Amino acid sequence: MAKILIIRFSAIGDVAMTVPVLYSWAMQHPENEAVVLSRPSLAPLFSRLPDNVSFYSADLKGKHQGFRGLYTLFKELRMLNFDAVLDLHNVLRTKFLSLLFRLSGINVYTMAKGRWEKRKLTRRKNKILVNQKNSFQRYANVFEQAGFPVLLNFTSIYGHEKGDISQIGNVTGEKGNLKWVGIAPFSKHRGKTYPLELQEQVVAHFAKESNVKVFLFGGGKEEEDCFKKWTDKYPEVVSLIGKLTMNTELALMSHLDVMLSMDSANMHMASLVNIPVVSIWGATHPYAGFMGWKQLPTNTVQMSDLACRPCSVFGQKPCFRGDYACLYRIKPERVIDKIESIIL
Repeated sequence: MAKILIIRFSAIGDVAMTVPVLYSWAMQHPENEAVVLSRPSLAPLFSRLPDNVSFYSADLKGKHQGFRGLYTLFKELRMLNFDAVLDLHNVLRTKFLSLLFRLSGINVYTMAKGRWEKRKLTRRKNKILVNQKNSFQRYANVFEQAGFPVLLNFTSIYGHEKGDISQIGNVTGEKGNLKWVGIAPFSKHRGKTYPLELQEQVVAHFAKESNVKVFLFGGGKEEEDCFKKWTDKYPEVVSLIGKLTMNTELALMSHLDVMLSMDSANMHMASLVNIPVVSIWGATHPYAGFMGWKQLPTNTVQMSDLACRPCSVFGQKPCFRGDYACLYRIKPERVIDKIESIIL
């Protein structure tokens, strides 16, 4: 029996992408134990994994902040007697922790991010548009290096069932014969966010459909203000801000018929509960390896004829053209048609 430490701190989408790999590993290696080290807010992502996977919180804004705090974290973890450490993040914090474990005699295995290949994919000139190895396979490769080959056969955190939404019926209402459409209109960066004035047209279209109920997913002041304007105009639409925990949000997602999302965390969360996602891609591209688990390329919406795309792996770079054509040229009708092709 081996006990391994899995390190992945952020972002939400990247952490969510570890779940299909961890779930598959846990089912195929029940005699071994894994402890996931991540931010406390992300613990719900791992709450439905097999019993040989547990969670350890890293308080990176408190007692585990900075190098001194990371050393404190290392001393706590060392007491758990790990046989191996798998660094699925490969950033300064995790490199420091990995070094401490190596110095203490523990084998450490680190994910290769493929930075050079992704740079060639996103550079302004002489792009090489080659589909990169996805993050699921990169994570699985680290397990294999550690002596734990993984067959990626994950379906959903709920298995072949749906999540329990009995406690949030006051939010959702009865589904009956309605088609439930989730819309997550925001992402962390402008280069990945479909313009809100165009997204509103999508919301308005489905708000008037008597057999469709729209749920808006998001969080934060900007999103709350936007959702307030939309729900005032379209009272049939339900904003979920402040109404759900991450656990109940995942449960609700499992009952959706489709999710509309950017290249963002909600795409990955919806993928964990085995529902189709229509994803919009602007500055980024599915070729960078961040498509949701088992999501179909046919359900992506993007401008394939723009030579400047993709210009960024994560979408944080400002548009050098200045017009974000990769997003503004996507007509709402394309998005609507893609969603209707799934729910009708």
